[in-house]
Amino acid sequence: MFRVLGDPAIYEFENEPPQSEAWLTERYRRLESRRSADGTEHWLNWVVRPPSGELAGYVQATVLPTGASLIAYELNSRHWRQGIGRSAVQAMLDELRTQYGVHTFVAVLKARNFRSEGLLRRLGFVPAGAAQAAAYRDEPDELVMHRAATPTDFRP
Repeated sequence: MFRVLGDPAIYEFENEPPQSEAWLTERYRRLESRRSADGTEHWLNWVVRPPSGELAGYVQATVLPTGASLIAYELNSRHWRQGIGRSAVQAMLDELRTQYGVHTFVAVLKARNFRSEGLLRRLGFVPAGAAQAAAYRDEPDELVMHRAATPTDFRP
């Protein structure tokens, strides 16, 4: 994953690549519990592998006690615009709805991040209203998008 996440294109709008393999290993070690320290949140992470089997990135979710879930994802730029991200995020949404009872999905992204906004819109996300945006936004240049879970999310 260190090589996958070392792609500078991923960080065009925010964040930066992992500092080292040791740093990334420690981060993953902290996430292995799959729970927040107080036990109220589920921290869920999945690697993404296309049919070739190579690592392409990850999807992740924080399931809140309210039944909402914050979602995020990162894919190496070699895998952009191939439907891999959309499929991976949709599979995560299905899992969150069916296994964790999530009823609302929320994504927070930089407003300039047109690629992520496009992916989210294709999955039925829309910009959040002012109150919901204020509840999740940390910085003024962020866009908050949301979507309600529906029974048609799950595709056996």
